[in-house]
Amino acid sequence: MRRSKQRLAPGRAKAYGVIGFVAAVSLPVALWHDSVRALAAGYSPSPGYFLAAWTPFCLIGLGLLLMVPVVYSIGLSSYARAYPRHRNAYAGWGITLYLLGLGLATQVAWIAHGLTTS
Repeated sequence: MRRSKQRLAPGRAKAYGVIGFVAAVSLPVALWHDSVRALAAGYSPSPGYFLAAWTPFCLIGLGLLLMVPVVYSIGLSSYARAYPRHRNAYAGWGITLYLLGLGLATQVAWIAHGLTTS
């Protein structure tokens, strides 16, 4: 009988995946809660406002949303009914959108901080 290539037990891998997902959710909240508050306080119903101010946070949210099926399927057999059909695509897009959102949110936070302190 061949030994599995997996280094972690499925239960432990699932726990690490959930912990990582919770950390990914809490990171933007911890870093940019002041910036989000400043952006919300300066609300102006224009397309430029929504595009410039809220796109990074939408990208982060979409990236996290795409990671939900990936985290849920950790430890499942690829033949399981609940296993996502395109799991690697979900993971790739989720990580890419999340990181892009983090980079853009950093820039938006710098701009928002500069606007509130001057």
